[in-house]
Formats: sequence, structure tokens, C-alpha cells
Amino acid sequence: MPHRLISPRTASPKELDALVHVLDGADIIIHRSEGTITHWSIGCENMYGWTREEAVGEKVYELLETQFPEPADTIHAQLKSHGFWQGEIIDRHKSGHLIHVATRCVLVNLTDGDLAVIQTNSDVSALRRAQEAVNAREAHLSSILDTVPDAMVVIDDSGMVLSFSKAAEKLFGMSSEQICGRNVSNLMPNPYRDSHDGYIDHYLKTGEKRIIGYGRVVTGKRADGSHFPMELHVGEATANGERIFTGFVRDLTSKVRIEEDLRQSQKMEAVGQLTGGIAHDFNNLLTVISGNLEMIEDKLPQGQLRGLLKEAQDAAADGAKLTGQLLAFGRRQPLSPKPADLGQLVSGFSDLLRRTLGENIKLSTVIAGAGLNVLVDSSQLQNAILNIALNARDAMPRGGSLTTEISRVHLDADYAKMYPEVRSGNFVLISMTDTGAGMSEEVQKRAIEPFFTTKDVGAGTGLGLSMVYGFVKQSGGHLQLYSETGRGSTIRIYLPAIGSSGSQEVQQGPEPVESPLPQGDELVLVVEDDPRVRRVAVARLSSMGYSVLEADSGRRAMEVLRADDKIALLFTDIVMPGGMTGDELAREARNLRPDMSVLFTSGYSEPGLTETDGIIGSQWLRKPYTARELASKVRELLDER
Repeated sequence: MPHRLISPRTASPKELDALVHVLDGADIIIHRSEGTITHWSIGCENMYGWTREEAVGEKVYELLETQFPEPADTIHAQLKSHGFWQGEIIDRHKSGHLIHVATRCVLVNLTDGDLAVIQTNSDVSALRRAQEAVNAREAHLSSILDTVPDAMVVIDDSGMVLSFSKAAEKLFGMSSEQICGRNVSNLMPNPYRDSHDGYIDHYLKTGEKRIIGYGRVVTGKRADGSHFPMELHVGEATANGERIFTGFVRDLTSKVRIEEDLRQSQKMEAVGQLTGGIAHDFNNLLTVISGNLEMIEDKLPQGQLRGLLKEAQDAAADGAKLTGQLLAFGRRQPLSPKPADLGQLVSGFSDLLRRTLGENIKLSTVIAGAGLNVLVDSSQLQNAILNIALNARDAMPRGGSLTTEISRVHLDADYAKMYPEVRSGNFVLISMTDTGAGMSEEVQKRAIEPFFTTKDVGAGTGLGLSMVYGFVKQSGGHLQLYSETGRGSTIRIYLPAIGSSGSQEVQQGPEPVESPLPQGDELVLVVEDDPRVRRVAVARLSSMGYSVLEADSGRRAMEVLRADDKIALLFTDIVMPGGMTGDELAREARNLRPDMSVLFTSGYSEPGLTETDGIIGSQWLRKPYTARELASKVRELLDER
């Protein structure tokens, strides 16, 4: 609003004396235009500690050591042009402490032709301290809410969202501006959404609580429509006479997934023990059956009965093979482990695989590095590889490619925390990736269960992957399955590496001291739909000195990229839900920021199976990756910019 001009009034010294006399208790200073004090009220004596005799004749702004909110020349110019000036200044008391003062200065013409300034002051120090205390408390509370991992949502008694914390924005994938003023039921899927307002009305009418005061596991809905399990704690308070409810939300996605993995592992352990015991006993029965059939065969003359007997013997042999597979799953098959170089073993086995797969499937074998020694039953390992290859062939009826890659990897403590059954240490990895039809999430969960198969009746027993799983676990290793419908599958076998002495290198104590990891201070955007993997990546990069932003989908990542032009590197998973894959995200990001570095990651073995070839200058990091591998790749890409 523009300043209103006040024409300076004319006053005599007697009139100014009378003014101060009448308002002597007020905080009034009258001084000449150059600052010499002519009148000093009793109120000013009380406010500043200087007596009238000490103050009169002194330069006001020198005496009080005044601090202005803007240059003094600017204030004097405004005073002369407008006739007044008002604002907040800081003066110093005679004892030395500072006083915050709200002041108003009015220009007056004296009868002798000089100018004077009437300055009225109010001590607002207490108000300023109170405001600073409130600001400090608000900043403290804001820092807590921005830092605490639990999301916070505040609603009124009609269900409208009043406050939405930073953690809530990340968890639900929407900003506070998008949800504040809307009903909190927008964060819930049905049937909770339609029933929510009824819960509040019921509580307000009856006082009967359903959630308030204790925790409850419910289902939340993100902005992209995906659902997730969450733990909800609700508290009640009254603010300005209005009832409000504060909800603290904890994402249980990782916890539920770990519990599911643990339950699956325990289930497979129990099924394995049961299956192995049954197979063992059944083998005894088959031994009796086949032995008696052999003895009968010796006593039978040539003829039709010998043909029937031969069919019975073949059926008993098939039964023995079946029990052998069951024993493999139950980890009760006899193994003869010996030191072997997996690079040589798999290479020598490639010709057999090529003949088995046929001409319409391209077979590739990649051996990375040396030191690929493990203690393993070579024949059983070849049998496991053959089973995986046969499954891949069946998944590619019109042809495709199968890539086998052997490399030495280190699984660190971060990786082991995500998978309860995995030990950290040095392993040799056999990774087999096909370009077949892939598996749905439901099929993946049951893929290693005995007798589970997606093939037609009579086309398979459902024991192939079960046998592989049992063999790998019996050999002290770990098996992982990555798959997406329409994008193929990757089976990864981790076997404990051994040194030249034949001893296993699985880590039991502290990791050996290595050179410091490459560091940096650039801004990195991590895009990963698995919250466990995303948290590990963010923590690792932060520990290396980088500033890190995160997103759980490609769409959310693009919002972050548009909002911040300082992002130097995009670190993204390839396969993600939400309608945008990692390579599609990278292309849009490069269109927006051509100079941005791009680092891809995935559980698939071969970058060629994705569409990342068109992203110039991008690099690839295969899961699971160590902190050192991540640090080196990120630093290498950023140094090339």
C-alpha cells in the first residue's frame, strides 16, 4: 500500500514543551533533524536508563546506538519526502542490553525555520522474544516431523486433511497441496474409503473407539493407485475449541515382505523335510518292488508276461528317478562335492545345452574374471543347469535367447539383511537369463514348490526348480528368481567361493580393510519400487557424501526431475510398476536434461535384454551390487560429465 504524505506542521518550542509535559509518561523523544535531542520524556528515562539531563544535547542515534532495518539515508529521505517514517529498530539500553522498539517519527517545522522530529517509541522486546520462541518451537517441530520416518496426517472431525508431513508426501506419493482440504478417505482403498466418515460420525455420537489410542494394521492407497499395508496410530486433541485427530502411519511393506520370505523359507524347509522323508521310504519300497521283479524275470519263460514285466520294471525305474528328484528338493540326496572351476565346467557343458535347446534358441555364455572355484557335485550342478535350460526352452516356444553368465560376487551385510536365509561373503554366481514369457508374481511365489507347474497335464512334474533349489541349499548356496510377465526370467545360483586351499570364503568375521570408497557431493535421484532396496541405495549414497532424492516409480521420478534442475545422476531400476519402465524414464529424463548421467540396475543378467541401448553414455549395474561397485560406477559416470 502506498505511503500517505503528511505535511509537516509548524510548532514553537513552547508547544513542544507542553506536548512532552502532557505526555511525559509516554516514550517520546524530540530531536533536531541532525539528531540532537531537545526533549526526553520520563517514559524514555524508564525505557532507556538515561536521565533527561544525560540525554538532552546528545545525538539520539549515537546515544542509543540505533540499528535500522534499512540504510539511515533512505529513512531520512523518506522522512523528508513523506513527512513521517515508521518501523522497527533496535536500540541499546544504558546498561548495554538491546531493546526492540516499534517507532514512529513525524517531521515538524519549528518557528525558527529549523526542522524537528517527534519520535514515539514502544518497547516490543517481550513480543519479539515470544515470537522467536514460537518460531524456534515451530522450527524444532518441523525438523522432527520432516525427519521422523513415520508419516503424519492431521484431520478435523469432518475428515478433512489439515496437515500432511514430508514423510507422508513420500509415502503416499502426493504433495500436501494435493491432499490438504480434501477428505482423508482419498488415502484409502475401498471398502475403508466409503466407510471412513461413518466411523468418525459413530465415534462423535457414541464415544466408541475403533482406532483412536492404539495401533492397527490397515491398507493405504498411493497416488498411483497402488495399495500397501500400513500401521496406523491415531491420537485425539482439541485445538481452538475444535476436535482434531492426528494419525501416525508406518509403511509395513518391507516388514510384510520379509515376513513372507521367512514364512516361505520355513514352509519350504518343512515341505523339504516331509518330502525327503517320504521319498526315502518310497525308495525302500521301490527297491523291494524292482528286486522282486528282477527275480521273477529270471524265472519267466519268453512270452507276453515278460513284456508286462518289462513295463513294470520301467515304471519302477521312473519312480526311482522321481524319488531322486524329491530327495534333491529335500536336500537328502547323496552329494560328492569336489573343487571345480565353474567357468570351465559350464563351458564344457555348453555343447550339450546347445543340442538340447535346438536351433531356434541362441545360447550365449559369458565368463567374467577368474577365481571361479567352488566345492560342488559337478554332475548334480550340470543336472540343475539342464533343468533351468529346459524350463527356459519351454518358455520360448517361438525361439529366443538364453544367456549364462558366471562371475565372482560379494554379498555384503546390507544384502544379507534383506534376505534372512542369505549369508554375507564371497560367492560364484551362475546367472541364466531367458527372453521367454516370464512369470507373474503369483507364479514366482510358488515356482520352487514341489509338483507346482504351469505346464499342461503330462508335460512336466513340477520338480525341476524344486530339485535345483534343494541342491543349491544343500551345497550351502542361495537361489534367486527374477521375472516379469513378457520380459523373461533370470535364475541366479550363488555357490560359496573357495580359495586355492579349498576352504570356503564365506565371510564369518569383519570384512577386510579396503581403500576408501570414492566420494562425491552431487545430487543423485534414486528410482526403485522395492522400498528395502531403495532404502539401502539411498543410505549407501548418502554415506558417500552425495545428496539423494528418491522416487518409487517413473512417474514420480519425472515430477522430482522437473522440480529440481540440480540432479546430476539418475540411478534407476529397469522393471518397475506404474506404467513407466526405467529405460522409458531415462529417455524422458534425457529429453528434459541432456547432460544428466544415467545408471541402470536390474536383477536381469544382460543389458541387451532391455531397451537401454539407445541411452548414450549410460551404464549398467547388476543386482545385487556392493557399495564399492555402486560408488565406482557413480563416480565414473559423474567424472565423465
